[in-house]
Amino acid sequence: MIEFRGKTIAEAEAKADAMIQDMREKGLGYHYPKVYAPQSKSVWALRAAGFGVLSNIKGDKKTIEFVEDTAVDLPDLPAYIEEFAELMKQFDQKVVYYAHAGAGELHLRPSVDLKTAEGVAEMRAIAEASAHLVKKYRGSLSGEHGDGRVRGEFIPIMVGEKNYQILRRIKATWDPTHIFNPGKIVDAPPMHTSLRHEKDPPEQAIPTVFDYSEAGSLLEAIEKCNGSGDCRKLAFSGGTMCPSYMATRNEKDTTRARANALREFLTMNTKSNPFDHPEVYEAMDLCLSCKGCKSECPSNVDMATLKAEFLYHYQQANGTPFRSRVFGNIGKINQLAALTPGLSNAVLGSKSIGGLIKKILGVATQRSLPPVGRSLRSWWNREGKMLPVTGIPKGKVYFYCDEFTNYNDPAIGQTAIKLLLRLGYQVEMPAHPDSGRAYFSKGMLREARALAVANLVFSKTCSMQIAP
Repeated sequence: MIEFRGKTIAEAEAKADAMIQDMREKGLGYHYPKVYAPQSKSVWALRAAGFGVLSNIKGDKKTIEFVEDTAVDLPDLPAYIEEFAELMKQFDQKVVYYAHAGAGELHLRPSVDLKTAEGVAEMRAIAEASAHLVKKYRGSLSGEHGDGRVRGEFIPIMVGEKNYQILRRIKATWDPTHIFNPGKIVDAPPMHTSLRHEKDPPEQAIPTVFDYSEAGSLLEAIEKCNGSGDCRKLAFSGGTMCPSYMATRNEKDTTRARANALREFLTMNTKSNPFDHPEVYEAMDLCLSCKGCKSECPSNVDMATLKAEFLYHYQQANGTPFRSRVFGNIGKINQLAALTPGLSNAVLGSKSIGGLIKKILGVATQRSLPPVGRSLRSWWNREGKMLPVTGIPKGKVYFYCDEFTNYNDPAIGQTAIKLLLRLGYQVEMPAHPDSGRAYFSKGMLREARALAVANLVFSKTCSMQIAP
């Protein structure tokens, strides 16, 4: 993907056409589409999505960012790429190359397994060989980022021993006790030490409720988090992930921190129940199970599912709190409250009884409890099913009336049904079981599974009844 700009569109097109002609003459490529603004944003979004694809490769061998910030003078870039490719052949590596060739910089991602001593040694050897190659071209190991723990060890190679000793003296002068980021630029420890994983760890059979075969295993689902920190973005950046971090600005409330805490305690566990750790419970506590990470994280880490899995096992050892039982059974509670919605809302809204209920449930007193309306099903049975379809019927829609729409937001359900009717669809509302969403979010997975099975049986029964 190459972007051309000019004072006019014609000027930019001329640059693009010249490049296309040059590539054709050299036999490079086979299709050269030209995309114009504003559609060009979608092209760059595709490039960003590729990062997530790399992070989701199955298995313990991952594309790791340890030689991924090299930069050389632009005229030297072709020769550097060719020599780097030959170097990777020596390591039997297939490397991903991306960004920002126009500036002489590349992000290079070899694949290594850091769970094995062999993989760690290979990473160290590739990193050192890459440093010497970049030095040969008088380039930089850190074209746009910092050196830090990954590249600090190789700074003497890049700047020379004399200059490196100057850096050490500057550090000793201004920070004699080494309290500011110790070991990041000078006196950095070897880059293959203090790694996230233990070398050649014993295989662990961790029992789970959910099926993680798509990721490979529970640990591999957790390890999809590559630490990029996209979950640390703030509200003005757009998107959902991660609402708890946006509120607290605390690292422990990020998707990354939750994944790291869960991974660390599962891999270093000594308990019979590997999930029985209050530290992980604290990290998970403010997760809203909104699934923003599932859609926005470059690696698609599904923290909502991981939280439900954790809570289930943690509560096996420590019991399910009364508060969780109440919110997990909210469908049944709202069913009773909807019998007399006026009285129920008056009680919930009162300072005395409503305030006491909030205190018992651990709800902030400033919050109002969700009002309960006359249920969507009662409206449907009373008048909804009698509403006509507009025009020629286009087909039939089965409306799933979940427990929250049914009791808390019936007006939204009514509007959706009326819209479907206006669009020409016949609507039916089967008497299906609850969704179990509340059970899921509170780690009450036995109850959630029972409802899932009941819904599956019900849907098969409906299918048999409507089959031609």
